[in-house]
Amino acid sequence: MFPMIKGGKGGSKTTKSGLTFEKRVDLRSVFQGIKGYSVNENKLFFKGKLLARLYKKYDIYKKFLPEQGIDWALKLSKKLLPDEAIFVLSNKTLFIIEMKFQEDSRFVYEDLQTCRFKKIQFTKLLDKKGMNLEYIYFLDNHFKHSKYKDILDYVHEVGCHYFFEELPLNFLGFEQTR
Repeated sequence: MFPMIKGGKGGSKTTKSGLTFEKRVDLRSVFQGIKGYSVNENKLFFKGKLLARLYKKYDIYKKFLPEQGIDWALKLSKKLLPDEAIFVLSNKTLFIIEMKFQEDSRFVYEDLQTCRFKKIQFTKLLDKKGMNLEYIYFLDNHFKHSKYKDILDYVHEVGCHYFFEELPLNFLGFEQTR
């Protein structure tokens, strides 16, 4: 199990330990704001070194899977569309990231229950390709309320992850900047 960032605050302008999101913004925009990181199309660089590739919803099927020689229709009966995904080259891990905010709360409880199924489905896509998969929910602080305790416990029990307000860079295998 991975620790959550308490308080949901990440670094200052000179030190960055995580990706801090405000409402719905994409990974490209968040990384562009961190010293040392840059994005060119869907490629993420740190100090000029290629680290990862970034994908949104349909890009998983249009770009990532074809790049890996994977025909999704041979493995799944229906596409699953994540909010964001990042494929980290160094650890060959595809991180599926779902962003959930307070305005979604009436639907989120049921959606959080689907993480095991979705993780299994995405894992099927990567089968025999030597890649890992991590399924992550990025939640705003609204979901710290006690009424979500049971479902958040379940998310961890089935091997998925969640973070509040910040996704730690080291969880992705990236360096913090100073």
